[in-house]
Amino acid sequence: MHDHDTSERLASYADVLAGELPGAWTSTHLTAGDKDDLADLADRIWDLDLVAASLAEHPLQHAAVLSRPDGAQLALLDRHDGRDGFLLAAVAPRALPDEAYRAVPEPNGIALADDPFLSAEQVAGDLLARYDRALAQARHNALDGIQPSQPNRVVLTWQTDGSVATAPADDRAGTILLAHGFIQDPHSGIYRLEGDDTQAQARALRKIGPRLDALGIGTALRHPAARTAPTSAPASMPAAPAGTRTPTARTR
Repeated sequence: MHDHDTSERLASYADVLAGELPGAWTSTHLTAGDKDDLADLADRIWDLDLVAASLAEHPLQHAAVLSRPDGAQLALLDRHDGRDGFLLAAVAPRALPDEAYRAVPEPNGIALADDPFLSAEQVAGDLLARYDRALAQARHNALDGIQPSQPNRVVLTWQTDGSVATAPADDRAGTILLAHGFIQDPHSGIYRLEGDDTQAQARALRKIGPRLDALGIGTALRHPAARTAPTSAPASMPAAPAGTRTPTARTR
């Protein structure tokens, strides 16, 4: 079979597979001309078993990438064992730092038969389940000491670089944070307010308190060890709701 035919067959298979997987998946076809994208994809294949062994002997000439809105990605690759079908591998998100993957088991890829409808069931019950667990653990690690917020309280944590970070529980708080200068990482879900301009940072923190309070959401400020927050910001933050306790500093 010609390379063009093989590439088209892989792309068609990926389109069908994406439509059969649970959730909203889309498929993108990478050809031999997409050398940089193929190299980046190969670097992010999250596998130390079947797929890694295949890539060691057969560098990517083309591939299909299945993507989910939350940043999860799967890579569909050729098999080189003389059998019909393809290999499917999990892809590590590029937005997470290397430290986030420590102690996280690799969601090693699987071999798929030449039937995307049957393969979708296999993927959903095996690779996708393991991938989602690994993603959740890596994203939790990426919080790096940022305490997850509750629906009735947003926990803000000072970072060593002077920024303020938080992981709000829902979009109500997130909308207010974005309106006052926080920037959200779409993959980890963390909202950060840079500390380059400490006066602007303090003004933003003063403003979000009353707006969150109007929604019944309290705020708590958390101080890492050896970091003193600007005196103007903590005084302006509303107290935590009755019955709650502001977390103490994390030991580094």
